[in-house]
Amino acid sequence: MWSLLDKIPYPILIAVAVWMLMAPIKPMPHVVEKLQMIKNGTLHRPIDIFDLFWHLIPTILLVLKVIRTITTRETG
Repeated sequence: MWSLLDKIPYPILIAVAVWMLMAPIKPMPHVVEKLQMIKNGTLHRPIDIFDLFWHLIPTILLVLKVIRTITTRETG
């Protein structure tokens, strides 16, 4: 899995992460809407949980890639 993540260039991963965090632009990005639902305690439906996870996948991958880059520089 790590080798696959290593092959994804940073610019592409950053662009996809930003795109998914901001989609859809109007009326409100899904991530913001779902985070408000978490704050209000109304995030219960499986489709909403899946939607939040779906929009956060590129950001999670970006964070993992940054952590992997930092740890491989320290050990290598």
